[in-house]
Order: sequence, then structure tokens, then C-alpha cells
Amino acid sequence: MEANGEEEVMMEFRNPIPVKTELGEGMAIYVVNSGTFANDIWTIVLNDGTIRHFRTDQITMEKNSTWGIRNKPAL
Repeated sequence: MEANGEEEVMMEFRNPIPVKTELGEGMAIYVVNSGTFANDIWTIVLNDGTIRHFRTDQITMEKNSTWGIRNKPAL
């Protein structure tokens, strides 16, 4: 498959990534690169078990303190 003259690449995550969407929170399980001038397409399993596809501009990454990473305090 090609998008915008470029080959599409799918990346499956070994460890799902926690994200927020307009439909609620969930876990990203894979992403398809849609090319240089297009949003990537993310496959998200929402917390209720529903699987949906979102563009990059429709999701945000969740904070994950598993590794002790903290937000920097505002100056």
C-alpha cells in the first residue's frame, strides 16, 4: 500500500501505550505511518474493550509513572 507516494509502515508496540482520546482512555496497540503529509493512524483499545482507529491529532499520551518519571514543576 502507498500513501502520498510513500510506503505505509505498521508498528506494533511490545508494550501498549496509555493514551487519552475523545471517547475516553485506552491503550495504543499499533500505529500505521500514513506518510509525510498525513496523520498516522493509531489503533486504540478503549478501557471498555472497544477497538477504534484515531488520527495522531485525536490522541494524547497519558502520564505513566511506572519508571519514576515525573512531570517537571512549573517555573
